Amino acid sequence: MQKNNKIAIMQPYFFPYIGYFQLIYVADIFVIFDDVNYINRGWINRNRILLNGKDHFITLPLSKASQNKLINEIEIANEALIQQKKILEQITHSYKKTISFKKVYPIIERIILNPEKNLVKYLIYSIEQICDYLDIKFNYLLSSSISKDNSLKGQFKIINICNMLKVDSYINPIGGTELYDKNFFLEKNIELKFIATGSIKYTQLENDFIPFLSIIDLLMFNSKEVAKAFIKDYDLI
Repeated sequence: MQKNNKIAIMQPYFFPYIGYFQLIYVADIFVIFDDVNYINRGWINRNRILLNGKDHFITLPLSKASQNKLINEIEIANEALIQQKKILEQITHSYKKTISFKKVYPIIERIILNPEKNLVKYLIYSIEQICDYLDIKFNYLLSSSISKDNSLKGQFKIINICNMLKVDSYINPIGGTELYDKNFFLEKNIELKFIATGSIKYTQLENDFIPFLSIIDLLMFNSKEVAKAFIKDYDLI
């Protein structure tokens, strides 16, 4: 593997917000953290859409999900189809009048009704479908496939993964500025950058703008070309 590749590392999320796809766009290698513990009430199996003018959680039902299990050990509930169809009804109700509903809804429907039961595979498929629509190259690796030291935590684990993949540039969401130290990374010959999403705002029908909703919201309210322009609106600091 060549040096100077940019790497990003994230857990798999359910229809994540735009910043997640900006990370995929900027990274040469996107590592999906599948062998870390599942987090209850996080973003792994839920996100927010606009419903009746307010932000509303949509949740993918899981089977015996626990913070004592790794993400790649989690399965989607056998009875999930009822909730999946309800989510599609809510999306239709919310976005049927948007500019891109006819183009985007079939993609969302295909993702949500995917019969795959393994949570990681299900989420990867969803990310692949969105990236394909946005013409984003999604070059990913599962963290479980990397020969790393699983006893390490925090930035020590990140640096270990960078070393295993022979990369020297790590991109993290802007929220990580309090978790990761640029000087510490430099001491390990790794450049640390944070990605900051630009000022992204668009019309959500007659509603006051609600930011940081699922990528579903951005795709529905904007043309493909505008959505792609939003993806490119970020700074690396």
